[in-house]
Amino acid sequence: MNKAELAEKIAAKVQLSKKQAEETLEAMVEIIINTLKSGSEVTITGFGSFSARQRAARMGVNPQNPGEKMHIPAVIVPKFKAGKSLKDALKS
Repeated sequence: MNKAELAEKIAAKVQLSKKQAEETLEAMVEIIINTLKSGSEVTITGFGSFSARQRAARMGVNPQNPGEKMHIPAVIVPKFKAGKSLKDALKS
């Protein structure tokens, strides 16, 4: 399912226009991104939590020249941890 299909399902479920559902979805994504950028975490009870984690710098192998080592810098990456309700729903 892509973003447009999700917006359609939201619109049908809560009786919104497709445009309103798309704007709501876009706002939600923007809020989550801005919250993660600020260093905070977003938790949706029963669904899961979004957070930003620092991945440490490390040495890697150049794929074009496997004998050559290269430095991979530290970077901040998004992380999602599924909530209990979501995990239970997928188990059954």
